[in-house]
Amino acid sequence: MSIRIGALQSSAIHNYQNATTDVVLQVTTDPTKIAPKIMGTAFAPTSFSFIGQALEVDNRYRLRIPVRVIAATKSVQGLLPGQKIRVSAKVLTSKEKRVAALLIVSKKIEVLTPPSMWAHSLSTIRSGLRSATGTGDAGALIPGMVIGDVSKQSVDFKNDMRRSGLTHLVAVSGANFAIVSTFVLWGMQFFFRRVNHRLIATAISLTAFIALVRPSPSVLRAAAMAAVLLFAHGTRQGRDSLPALGFAIGAVVIADPFQARDPGFALSVLATAGLLLLAPKIKPKILAPPIAAMVFCTPVIVAISGYISPMSIIANVLAAPAVTPITIVGFIAALISPISPPLSSALIFLVKPFATWVVWVARWISQYPVLTLRTGLYGFAIAAGVVALIYFGRKKFAIALLIFIISISWLQRFPAGDWHVANCDVGQGDSMVINLHHNRAIVIDVGPDPQLIDRCLHQLGIKEIPLLILTHVHADHVGGLQGAKKNRIVGTTWFGNINAGAKARIDNIEIDVKWPQQGDFDGNPNNSSIAATFTSPDFTLFAAGDIEPPVQAQLLSRIGKVDIYKVAHHGSRFQDFDLLRELSPTIAVVSVGSENSYGHPAPSTIEALTQLDAKVLRTDVDGAVAIRAERHRLSIQRSKRWARLFFWN
Repeated sequence: MSIRIGALQSSAIHNYQNATTDVVLQVTTDPTKIAPKIMGTAFAPTSFSFIGQALEVDNRYRLRIPVRVIAATKSVQGLLPGQKIRVSAKVLTSKEKRVAALLIVSKKIEVLTPPSMWAHSLSTIRSGLRSATGTGDAGALIPGMVIGDVSKQSVDFKNDMRRSGLTHLVAVSGANFAIVSTFVLWGMQFFFRRVNHRLIATAISLTAFIALVRPSPSVLRAAAMAAVLLFAHGTRQGRDSLPALGFAIGAVVIADPFQARDPGFALSVLATAGLLLLAPKIKPKILAPPIAAMVFCTPVIVAISGYISPMSIIANVLAAPAVTPITIVGFIAALISPISPPLSSALIFLVKPFATWVVWVARWISQYPVLTLRTGLYGFAIAAGVVALIYFGRKKFAIALLIFIISISWLQRFPAGDWHVANCDVGQGDSMVINLHHNRAIVIDVGPDPQLIDRCLHQLGIKEIPLLILTHVHADHVGGLQGAKKNRIVGTTWFGNINAGAKARIDNIEIDVKWPQQGDFDGNPNNSSIAATFTSPDFTLFAAGDIEPPVQAQLLSRIGKVDIYKVAHHGSRFQDFDLLRELSPTIAVVSVGSENSYGHPAPSTIEALTQLDAKVLRTDVDGAVAIRAERHRLSIQRSKRWARLFFWN
């Protein structure tokens, strides 16, 4: 790996660092759409990502070096591996060690060569299956399981599959490869009498299958293992799976050293090792595969994601019967889709109920809490220790340790007990929640990320939103709207349809809108923010959106002292300090992303609030916060605490 990295870093393409130049590329992977991202306060343009081989740079250097391409142009859609293109790109340093550079493309590309007949044929099969599976999450799951095509899968669906422990079904895995290998080998008996001929035909078929699904880490591992097993079977030298796994690890890592640090490859190897080493010791047998795979994979899962789903065992047991029919029938449907689309659709119709079942299981299990630990080496060490205790027979101690962890995590749960006002940790954005009890709340802004706001509202137990206030149009305040609406009843929405002087009352919360003033708009979207006070017998709150000093100055003498102040504009330096002195909040909440590029919150703002004896809570430091109020006496809970080692989420 070091030798390859050295070669990449000495490439001539580095002569054009931070400059724009022409590059001739050969496409290596299919361009995939990147999930919408926030650029400043707006959504970034739709972009596509793929890896290519840089063949020529600036019409001067001829080379063959891998690069990552991010293209904000739809002209890359439909490109297939093997095609050559010319792009005008800005060359940047990439964090991916396996590529020499990151190329940012914003202009239309020039296609130099058409796709080969082989690539076109594979693409026809992939698009045929994609069309036959129809819409919905079930229709998106089948192409992923059968041929590794995840283009139809939504972010929410992938998140549900990951949270329920079924993420290995989102795309082709080693298990799917084993099913196809067995099916193809069985089918070859009808064409060839001799075993060696069957094995050769199977190997050729599986090579084509790898090209069809695209070589992911798990597929490469499974392919290497299958090759060893086929060879051993053909030469009658025995078929021991553990040496085959060892050979597969060595072969894949030698061929591509970067797989050694790929979490997907690690999880694939560990799941297989669990099935070989631990599954035979587990009874009943029906629970053995998911338990064994989960136990061995847990240290890596915790290290990269920070949580474990105990309910994933049940999810895998329930989903397991559906995997084989989806894989085999879907594989046949894919092969015949270019020849007979109606027959392909009919076959998909037969297995779609199985896919619907898997989707339902994922949605159901994802609603249960997961055990959250710290990521990185800390979480890996704890999980590996527990796994070692289980494997080497210290079951009683391991069970006692798990009970202790669960008990401590329950005591450290967030939010613990009653709360009145919460501020979600949604990164660089805003989202505040006012508790109406009985799983109801007023929500002010929804942050930039649907997953983050959905997770926060789920954690707070919110199922109904009688009033949703979207203060202004910027994406860091409204981008998570679909996540807030997910499986929730939303009543009235305020978004550009409310002005100063409007009043409302929901339960015991009185709402008084202070801004925007009708007809008074300076063209700055921040100054169109809905700013309002919320008053109850237990607390007073002023939520200011992103209003800046010109508007803040107009609100002087119109608000008075408050208990809680959601600080305007993420605590930026643009504050009217006279208004801060008038508010004199007991608690000041700053909703801000960690290490954001804006320098929020500004030291001057924090200093001014501190001098007013306000308790400053920052989501980048404290995480999500929950405030309990009783007759204007406030207490605080933070989701980030040094002692919060593990907790249910």
